[in-house]
Amino acid sequence: MGYGLGAFLLAVGLILALAVNADVQGVDLQMVGWILAAVGAVVIVLTAITWNRSRNMRTVATRTHADGTQTSEERRTSDY
Repeated sequence: MGYGLGAFLLAVGLILALAVNADVQGVDLQMVGWILAAVGAVVIVLTAITWNRSRNMRTVATRTHADGTQTSEERRTSDY
């Protein structure tokens, strides 16, 4: 999945929903178009969310001391 797939589905869906006037027996092309456009928009949003999450990094370091106790340290970095 990616921006390309989402844009493709959105474009094909909007073409079917708004520009095609053909009648196919048993299939509502306008409804199929709106469904494809909605799926394309969802793919674009999910891609943006997924890519944004991968920019944030988290590192956890656990240290064991001489007396046997452990200390954990968490660091978060962002590429903004």
